[in-house]
Amino acid sequence: MTSEHTGTPDGEAPLPRILCDTAALAAAAGDDRAGALWRLAESGRQLDANVVRLPPGHRVDTHREPDLDVLLLVLAGHGTLTAPDGEHPLPTGALTWLPHGSARSLAAGPDGLTYLTVHRRRPGMTIRPRES
Repeated sequence: MTSEHTGTPDGEAPLPRILCDTAALAAAAGDDRAGALWRLAESGRQLDANVVRLPPGHRVDTHREPDLDVLLLVLAGHGTLTAPDGEHPLPTGALTWLPHGSARSLAAGPDGLTYLTVHRRRPGMTIRPRES
């Protein structure tokens, strides 16, 4: 029997779980490793989350996320957030709100930048018939 509310096979509520040790992930990432170190992949989730590593001198170019607010938590290293109002330092422990529609870029400092992002899960892609 599947519960419509929880999605669990026995109808019980899902249990909280520890997903990863972000300190260990950040420490194990070498200076030259870039990209996602971890992704939230649990079924039935309402959120998306990633642990991302930017090596020293790397950056995420200016972009906008039109639909989603994003929380960014610096786990290790430091960097700079650049927005239309200027540059903002991102030291370890900085928790930053990136509102949807805002323009921003990120640059890693000399020790690199490892950060966690969390946002509402994006809806899946849908295929519709071509309109005539």
